[in-house]
Amino acid sequence: MIDLSINFAGIKSPNPFWLASAPPTNSGYQIMKAFDTGWGGAVWKTLGVPVVNVSSRYGSVNYRGTKMMGFNNIELITDRPLADNLREIEEVKKYFPDHAVIASLMVESRAEWEQIIKDVENAGADGIELNFGCPHGMCERGMGSAVGQEPEVLKTIVGWVKEAANIPVITKLSPNISHITDPGLAAVQGGTDSISLINTIKSIVGIDLDSYAPYPIVDGKGTNGGYCGPAVKPIAMHMLKDLAQHPEIGKVPLSGIGGIETWRDVVEFILLGATSVQVCTAVMHYGFGIVREMEAGLRQFMEEKNYQTIYDFAGKALPNVTEWKHLNLKHKVVAEINADKCIGCDLCYIACDDGAHQAIALSDDPAIRIPSIIEANCVGCNLCSLVCPVEDCITMVKRDDGKENVTWYERTENDDIPVTFDDDRAGGKGHFVPTPQDALKHRK
Repeated sequence: MIDLSINFAGIKSPNPFWLASAPPTNSGYQIMKAFDTGWGGAVWKTLGVPVVNVSSRYGSVNYRGTKMMGFNNIELITDRPLADNLREIEEVKKYFPDHAVIASLMVESRAEWEQIIKDVENAGADGIELNFGCPHGMCERGMGSAVGQEPEVLKTIVGWVKEAANIPVITKLSPNISHITDPGLAAVQGGTDSISLINTIKSIVGIDLDSYAPYPIVDGKGTNGGYCGPAVKPIAMHMLKDLAQHPEIGKVPLSGIGGIETWRDVVEFILLGATSVQVCTAVMHYGFGIVREMEAGLRQFMEEKNYQTIYDFAGKALPNVTEWKHLNLKHKVVAEINADKCIGCDLCYIACDDGAHQAIALSDDPAIRIPSIIEANCVGCNLCSLVCPVEDCITMVKRDDGKENVTWYERTENDDIPVTFDDDRAGGKGHFVPTPQDALKHRK
């Protein structure tokens, strides 16, 4: 029987679906509504000395028919008094004692950390999340990502918190840094019980072409905000992988955040080592009810793969994520077009001819609308299959026999790599490329 319950660094939850610290966790009302819908945990909107927020707080990147592909937020931490939040934390735990309530915290001095930790513990919080990631507003005051970008400062504060706390501590990291393993290792060395990532990415999502102010516009001006939503998922998964594969950081539980919207997103994050996931933008877009699809899809996946708990497949993709130098240079795939499915849109031809390797041809007969693959030119880049609007019309077919496995690392070790500008060992030597004049043949 499938069991979705988790124990995340000592924080128990009926399932791995948590709300991230954000507008959807601003109040006890919202969190209780979410728990009643099926969410297993929630990280309360960051508590600290209350702020004053601006009006006009969100912006988005819409791509063609997709609204909020990327989302930008300049809202700060809670603007509600701490006492109100503490009272509501207590109330939520009375109604949902088995759900995870984590208090996100952000303050400045050691004395403030010690006091607010005692306050949230007394209110019944199950854990603490340290917000070292907020990239707007709060970082200007020396908090948020200003801490997350300084590993030694982060390590010091984690140490303070661990000395004061009697409940598990999660350190939330900023992606606005060159190497995510630097703050990750600092958090572990400071004694953190677990890590969550990523927080939002510092960004400007657009400029109004009349006022020349960045979105969202606040009385004719704007500022950078925190970028999130589906657009950041690849970045989040890469950083999660970096931590999960690290010999020291990978020993602590990891909570994955960034663009999670569907059950498949959840599975992918777990496969890269996350044992809880946090969601924000998708809830702001579609509401708390999305958790039902997440749970149903996760259960179906686990049934099909014969997994009983998420721990049965957590991190299962990590051994397959390697450095480029270890990839097999003898692996060979080429494109294949299913003529029965092709609609003759020519997108594959245009993409390949203009943006790749000129490996697709059009017939001289206008009655034949099906492009053809020039297999000798095809390098197996996948571009045609990615731009094709028809599912499974273009597939990549394996051509090597699987008997050879040679990597760049091995060739380097064997002194068998190109070392001069015109080296005969260049991978593209002899590959057909049209002459520059061929580009003008179709001029009218």
